[in-house]
Amino acid sequence: MGYDFLVSIIDQFGYVSLFLVLCLGLIGLPVPNEVVVMTGGAFAASGLLSPVPAYIMVFLGICSAMTFNYSIGRFAGSKVFDWFMKKKNMDKFVHQAQHMSDKYGGFALSIGLVLPVLRHVMPFVGGTNKMTFKRFALFAYPSAFVWTLLYFILGSFVGDQVQSIGDAIAENGMLVVYALLAVAAGAAAWLFIRSRTAKKNEKAERPL
Repeated sequence: MGYDFLVSIIDQFGYVSLFLVLCLGLIGLPVPNEVVVMTGGAFAASGLLSPVPAYIMVFLGICSAMTFNYSIGRFAGSKVFDWFMKKKNMDKFVHQAQHMSDKYGGFALSIGLVLPVLRHVMPFVGGTNKMTFKRFALFAYPSAFVWTLLYFILGSFVGDQVQSIGDAIAENGMLVVYALLAVAAGAAAWLFIRSRTAKKNEKAERPL
């Protein structure tokens, strides 16, 4: 349902629909963020949308949603926090977000991006904890850039399998975190080894 719904509104409203769906996901639209971003990538790969404006729209949509939640937590925290805690099952996500924030600090915003529900709750908790906007932006926006880029590129390869892959990713959020960390660690190790090898080769080639 989510993918078909998204395709229909992209057909009607084009690029701006990617931005709006990510923002309106805050009120429960039936389209996971992963599906929205990958659909943007799939449409760009097929030529139905231009890659750069499509990516900009999904990136701005994610940033806007995170900023809105942060602002609510920062300026109306106590009232909204009490409301959150009364909602069924929402209290556990708030507690989980607070635990992650205590354990990982600003990096909790980066981790929360790949976890359904927590990606909305984590900025709110950051706001209620009086995190400065400068610190919020330092962690939130670069993380959003990388997150959207990864899923946008993935979407360009998976095509009409976006819905099933998006559902699998949403159901296995922590596995995605571990996979991304493993890829990042592997890339860092490869770059380090490559740099060391290049330096050794450069020294070996220098005339005595």
